[in-house]
Amino acid sequence: MNSPLHDHSAPVLTIDGPSGSGKGTISRLVAARLGWNYLDSGALYRAVGVAAGWADLDLADPAALVRCTFDTEIGFREDASGELRVLVNDVDATDELRTETAGAAASAIAAIPEVRAALKDRQRAFRRMPGLVADGRDMGTVIFPDASYKVFLTASAEERAERRYKQLKDKGVSVNLDGLLREILARDARDASRAVAPLRPAEDAVRIDTTGLGIEDVVERVLALLPAR
Repeated sequence: MNSPLHDHSAPVLTIDGPSGSGKGTISRLVAARLGWNYLDSGALYRAVGVAAGWADLDLADPAALVRCTFDTEIGFREDASGELRVLVNDVDATDELRTETAGAAASAIAAIPEVRAALKDRQRAFRRMPGLVADGRDMGTVIFPDASYKVFLTASAEERAERRYKQLKDKGVSVNLDGLLREILARDARDASRAVAPLRPAEDAVRIDTTGLGIEDVVERVLALLPAR
């Protein structure tokens, strides 16, 4: 699914990192400051996970999940407040995509090589002028290895669990902090050990530990890596 607007000359900033490292928030803010396009690659995997759940598919059945990946229509639109909404087969699934269940499904699906291959072109189609900020787990290593700027965000597992806990509580979701920490540690291990595109920093990525840092501090550190505008 290559877009006719896919532009290899468009600059790319990749922001990778584990769950809860802040890459989504930072990436959206940096993209807004730069006036660049934004890719939330995790939303694509979560969308397939949600579609698989709707179809009651077995996450241990790779063939069914690959078919689901090709059959799932994924769209993005901004609502009246400017928030990015994700449409799965024309249904607004934004809130469902943010659940821990969707995250776990996405992690399981992401370990299937054929699924990753199927989504590769969809992700690369976001590369358009004036530039792209792409957040995920393998943006700098697999999807955009030629990116001009690469960042890898980290934070302690405890802080990432706290952030996720607060985020979900603010949305009125009932969660358990210890359970979140266990899920994050399990996902870290699963993402780092998968055979295809494991979670790791690109060799030329700048690592930023966000533990104890405010959002604006991290945004400024990322922007400082790009030429003055």
